[in-house]
Amino acid sequence: MQSTTRDNAFAERWIRTARAECTDRLLITGERHLRTVLTTYSKHYNAGRAHRGLGLRAPDDDPNVILLPAATVRRRQVLGGLINEYHTTSPRLPHHPQERPSSAA
Repeated sequence: MQSTTRDNAFAERWIRTARAECTDRLLITGERHLRTVLTTYSKHYNAGRAHRGLGLRAPDDDPNVILLPAATVRRRQVLGGLINEYHTTSPRLPHHPQERPSSAA
């Protein structure tokens, strides 16, 4: 497969983003650590990070699913809190203990 100038632009953009959001903010201690960090970041990049060019969706999001606003937002830390992902969850209904029938009769 032959590489094109456009492919180079995409690769350069990904590298710049990965450096700015991830590796420039961490002290990488070796090749194994770097591989772990880049694997974790690439999963975040494709599944949890909003992309402007995709209408603030991640590349792995299903385009046929319409996201509805939810009452609750949960935060998940990635790479020890360097990156935060936010996910909506269905609103929780308030808990009401069951009423007991009165024994006065």
